[in-house]
Amino acid sequence: QVQLVESGGGLVQTGGSLRLSCAASGRSFSSNAMGWFRQAPGKEREFVASIYSSGGITYYADFVKGRFTVSRDNAKNTVYLQMNSLKPEDTAVYYCAARPVPTLSQYPNAYNYWGQGTQVTVSS
Repeated sequence: QVQLVESGGGLVQTGGSLRLSCAASGRSFSSNAMGWFRQAPGKEREFVASIYSSGGITYYADFVKGRFTVSRDNAKNTVYLQMNSLKPEDTAVYYCAARPVPTLSQYPNAYNYWGQGTQVTVSS
């Protein structure tokens, strides 16, 4: 069983930055690929970024390439999402997710465990 707790969300102006953190419980964190997803009101949950279990490989949605960076610290059981150059359309609840294999995925149903989400609001 893996429990995930996100933090770091908040209100920021257009062009600002936030760093989200996701703390994981359990001994298997270093074997799990991790992902970040987001869901805006009235929209489906969408993929943002994913990172291989070792952290050496990452994958991003096109709309965040060059602005967001996913990383992880396996010694701290934590995955991060650094978000720069934020836009109003980035406003959403951001979720981290874990899957019990090393390889990353962009599909929500590939992930077994989800956090409760953290709200990110970007004002124009």
